[in-house]
Amino acid sequence: MKDNEVPQDKSHLTSANMNDLCYVVDENGNYSTKQSSGWAPKTLALDKSLELIDERVEEIKQKVINKELSPIAYYMELNRMDLSVLAAYFGKWKWIVKRHFKPSNFDKLSSKSLEKYTDIFNISLAKLKDISR
Repeated sequence: MKDNEVPQDKSHLTSANMNDLCYVVDENGNYSTKQSSGWAPKTLALDKSLELIDERVEEIKQKVINKELSPIAYYMELNRMDLSVLAAYFGKWKWIVKRHFKPSNFDKLSSKSLEKYTDIFNISLAKLKDISR
């Protein structure tokens, strides 16, 4: 995009005193960077994706309350992780971490494993075991 075409729309970046870095072409055809306060279509797309994430978090929270899933699944979603990321942080294979999503397996986790999860999610053990806190 050209230097004078960088969008300066209102976005979440504006309220956080942040800017987007855009690559632009100046009048001589050279590439450089310029800051943008936001771009309306990008803001709409981000808002929609965050809404979908929030809906998914609420669905999983309900499944935890109904004892269909363990709190591990809830906190994974809440922290915008996927199974691969969580398994990497936990230091085990994905299939092992996925087993911890079952409430019966979660109840059998060792204190060392529970402590690892509390460190990963940066929460207390009480909060890990009871999502309503």
